[in-house]
Amino acid sequence: MNAKWMIAGAGVLVVAGGLPWVVGYVTEQQWQRATAEVNSTQPFLKLETEDYRRGILGSELSGSVSLLNPETGESNRVAFRADVTHGVTGSLMNFEPADGWSAPGMDWFPVEDPRLTLETRLWGTATLELEVPGMSVTDAGTGESLDTSGGLARIEISDAGSSAEALVVWPALRLSGPEMDVRVSDFRMEQTMNHLSGEIWTGSGEVVVESVSVTPDQEQPVALNGISVQSSSESVNNGGRLDSRVAFEVADIALSEEAYAPQRLVFALEGLDVAAWSALTESLSAMQALAVTQASGDQDRFDQQMAAMEQMNAAVRDLAAAGFSVGFPELYITTPEGAVTGSARISHPELTADQKTEMLMVMQRLTGDMNLSLPLALAETYPELRLQLAPLIKQGILVQEGDRLVLDAQVKDLMVDVNGVEIPLPPLL
Repeated sequence: MNAKWMIAGAGVLVVAGGLPWVVGYVTEQQWQRATAEVNSTQPFLKLETEDYRRGILGSELSGSVSLLNPETGESNRVAFRADVTHGVTGSLMNFEPADGWSAPGMDWFPVEDPRLTLETRLWGTATLELEVPGMSVTDAGTGESLDTSGGLARIEISDAGSSAEALVVWPALRLSGPEMDVRVSDFRMEQTMNHLSGEIWTGSGEVVVESVSVTPDQEQPVALNGISVQSSSESVNNGGRLDSRVAFEVADIALSEEAYAPQRLVFALEGLDVAAWSALTESLSAMQALAVTQASGDQDRFDQQMAAMEQMNAAVRDLAAAGFSVGFPELYITTPEGAVTGSARISHPELTADQKTEMLMVMQRLTGDMNLSLPLALAETYPELRLQLAPLIKQGILVQEGDRLVLDAQVKDLMVDVNGVEIPLPPLL
């Protein structure tokens, strides 16, 4: 009986001892698949693995990350290396830049370096985490300085990459110079994402900042307190439609000794056809990729751009024919002179198959409304704003009602009626 237990125990030890090798093999395969997926889904970031040396209990790898500037076409390359530790159920990858975390000749992190890790599991989950310690950097030439408390950024990926949760926490940051001092306190971002179709994701998120203060040289400071951005996207009609909403809010704006509250703007998309929206985003991504990956004047590039343009036009028609609504249902801005309020909405009805075939332009069936109300004192107090509003008042787009300037507009049949003044819309789409 003792011999049986000894044999069983030896077997367990052999299996446990061999597991790190299996984990290391799976980790290498996961890394290669992730690298290929990152490089194939977008043109702006390229991940290259130059060497991957796998052992039993650990591995070493080296490579580079190249970031492409879409405006200039220039690419910035950063080489990195990583030590990989193999466990029983997963691996821990510890990354660092090949040339260190500071610029040449600089010591941005005198106490400890940042820590960038990727923890993977055999069942396909992964956690990428960046911990940045406090730092202080001063440019002797310009007199500008950057001070930060340090922070944490983490993204947890699960369900084979179809779900993710992100978290960013940064307690304090200060950027100061001869002309201005900017301080950010208690930044926090949380986001959940679930893949729906193509390039479409659903989920919800929130960005909260306790305060952002700006102090220009020899001018009174301005502080935005209680900043929040809440977003949500959800699929409806069995995943065939998408509703999305973003709400921006500032609890108060402090100017000198006065505070003005609240400030709020809500943006909403409703009833978007998922297939058409996905096709539109994919065509836009294809056009961006063509703009930065091929030489200008190339005939192949022109043909591919035309194909992407045709795909985009077809997607816009499909999106409109399926029906949608977009706009900002709520605008509320508090100023010393009073509140600025407004809302706007543009929609397109859902068309039958015959109506879609006969559709010549997207704009033909667009309908919508917009209203805006602002204090007359706002225009009287600020000369620059008055110059901007004067032509609108002269044309009747803004009309005076008591102590306020008002805009009331409706869109229908390629015509905009603004306070009774009809303005034809150019057939752009």
